[in-house]
Amino acid sequence: MSGELTQGAVETLCRNSGVDNPVLQLLRIREVCNNSGPKRYRLMMSDGQKSGSSFILATQLNRLAEENLLKPNCVCKLKMTKTTTLPDGRVVVIVLDMDILQRAEETGGVIGNPIPLKIEGQMSSSQEFASTSTSVPASPPSAAVPGPSSENNSKRPSPLGGNGTDLMGNSPTKASPSKFSPLKGNNTSPGSSTKSVPIVHLNPYQSKWTIKARVTGKSNIRTWSNSRGEGRVFSFEVVDESGEIRIAAFNNEVDKFFPLVEQGKVYYISKGNLKVANKQYCTLKNDYEMTLHAYSSIVPCDDSVGVPTVQCDFVPIAELEKKNVDTIIDVIGVCKSAEDVSLVVTRTCKEMSKRALNLVDSTGKGVEVTLWGEEAEKFDSSGQPVVAIKGARLSDFGGRSVSVLFSSTVMVNPDIPEAFRLRDWFDQKGHALNSQSLSGTKSVRDGDRMNWKSLSDIKNEHLGHREKAEFFNCVATLLHSRKDSCLYQACPSADCKKKVTDQQNGLYYCNKCNKDFPNFKYGLILHANLADFGDNQWVTCFQETAEVLLGHSAETLGRLQETDEAAFDEVFQKANFTTHIFSNKVKLETYNDETRLRVTVMDVQPVDHREYSRRLLDNIHKLAQ
Repeated sequence: MSGELTQGAVETLCRNSGVDNPVLQLLRIREVCNNSGPKRYRLMMSDGQKSGSSFILATQLNRLAEENLLKPNCVCKLKMTKTTTLPDGRVVVIVLDMDILQRAEETGGVIGNPIPLKIEGQMSSSQEFASTSTSVPASPPSAAVPGPSSENNSKRPSPLGGNGTDLMGNSPTKASPSKFSPLKGNNTSPGSSTKSVPIVHLNPYQSKWTIKARVTGKSNIRTWSNSRGEGRVFSFEVVDESGEIRIAAFNNEVDKFFPLVEQGKVYYISKGNLKVANKQYCTLKNDYEMTLHAYSSIVPCDDSVGVPTVQCDFVPIAELEKKNVDTIIDVIGVCKSAEDVSLVVTRTCKEMSKRALNLVDSTGKGVEVTLWGEEAEKFDSSGQPVVAIKGARLSDFGGRSVSVLFSSTVMVNPDIPEAFRLRDWFDQKGHALNSQSLSGTKSVRDGDRMNWKSLSDIKNEHLGHREKAEFFNCVATLLHSRKDSCLYQACPSADCKKKVTDQQNGLYYCNKCNKDFPNFKYGLILHANLADFGDNQWVTCFQETAEVLLGHSAETLGRLQETDEAAFDEVFQKANFTTHIFSNKVKLETYNDETRLRVTVMDVQPVDHREYSRRLLDNIHKLAQ
């Protein structure tokens, strides 16, 4: 039986030499004295020849002892260990990962005739193991108890087991009482005495650390249910000058930490479990994520100097076309307009709120951003705020669009330099620009990657008859537009385009805003007939695209209609028989029990005749082959 164990492994490990996956037998297990922090278990291991009691179970493996899986006489494979030398010369072997190969009932007792390992200057294994205290704390510390220790304790080069005990569970010697005495009555802030570890240095193999970080995003409490049970969870992201990390809390820890954590504030955080991040749910640039447990500590920090407010790598909207689909990005822009909240049914047959925003930036481009759930319901677009989104997904739906994930962070008018620069640009000149949207179209420079169609393909290919809307681009000529009904009196609010009702008393009522206004602004919806070599098609152009097509703003057209009918007519005459590139959305819609095909122009661009001729020549060559 002793041949199954890795002979000589105990002495090799205790002398700080490497052994690959040694197989050892557990002889005894004791809980060491630890008056604060998570429990620690000390192990006496045997290789069949010698036994050693310098083995400490890493806290992430405590479940093996607590679930009574790790019992005396069981055989284990130590898959990962770390040997540490304490200041007094003793050696500690921390077991970071292990598998139980044989249960205690299957081994039939102690394998071989192991004798205690003796290392010069240390007690024998049996003497040292017998001297270990097994007292345990009466109850776990509360979440508000700070994890950092005093300045004297923080200078100690070896890790502490908690409240003055070392990893072996032994109390400090009488020779140095001041250095190892536990904290008592310390009500001061830990900020002045704590050495914080940079987030970028965190890893699952550290047992004692404290980070000082700012909360940049906090989720709502969500419920979960799977084959293992059900429960509650919330998460938040923190950042320091070195990096960022996602932190999650489940069930009991939700009640403890959710009221404590506030977005924008700085905290000392310690004693959390670290594991490899699941990139399906975590978009932060960190290989690890943290889970809080009963012994975790979160302490508010008043000293926020040097802690950044957010860590973003913003991509200019004009460069989104160059990014791959499904890339996780950070984006910032001014919310030029926002749609009303609507309800959609997800694939799991759940109703969810949805709101689309139109963000623009100083590149002169715009993109559609979709908010979901409570984020969509509570978003306020009044005043055309600056919106920064961290960790959103880039989509090719309708060209290029951005979708906010549950793990994304949405910041409205954030206190960062990029937001101030955007606000200045928009207030000075950006508000007057007709930004070209990347949503609903692909750039003219995309060439063959664009979905080129002719107008006859709408009927021949039954475009728009599928479940989702379809998008295509075409080169067409404007034949005619209906000028008589294109203008309407709209709400003067910046984020509202609804039609107002003339109260005949000098006031105009907006049903959406539920307010009376002393004036109105002109809205523009143009119905136009386009034609190419194969067919013609009626399309709808909303304000932005209609203004580009006609070459005048809605306000200018409104004034001309009121003051100079001839000049008003001339605008439409000049627009007739002009050729453009139209980016279109086509979808079957039902209104008043009538189903009809609706083609909406999403963007209008001038024809690049050199590029257009090159594409026609390529098509001729393909047909010739």
